[in-house]
Amino acid sequence: MSAVLTDRGAAKTTLTVTSTEVKQAGSVNPANLESAVPPELARILAKVVAVVAAGGTVTIGSMPSEVTTTTAAHMLDISRPTLMKLIGEGEIPAYKVGTHTRLKSGDVIAYQERLRDAQRAAFDDLRAFEDAEGMTY
Repeated sequence: MSAVLTDRGAAKTTLTVTSTEVKQAGSVNPANLESAVPPELARILAKVVAVVAAGGTVTIGSMPSEVTTTTAAHMLDISRPTLMKLIGEGEIPAYKVGTHTRLKSGDVIAYQERLRDAQRAAFDDLRAFEDAEGMTY
């Protein structure tokens, strides 16, 4: 199993993972990593190792601390006018830089997580209702 890493402006680097390393990856404990790296990084590394061990793909990128309304709308997969409505209603905090509206990336991601949590809760309620009514498919 191999992965290709590309650093902007630099050459590509190929990482190869052997079958032995894949087996070892399943037993990585984030607590053991915390002595060498910060706890949050240890959790991320353990998750990356688990995904790679399962044959998955991991993509790592960076995000600016603030984004435009166009970028935020794209992140949320909604239209810019819908985003502006959410900002106007106070659902997502935003601020002005001159005449331009900007949002903190963390606020956009937090809103996205709140939406997913609400969707999961609604789905769980629907399943509970179906179970209560004896509905099977």
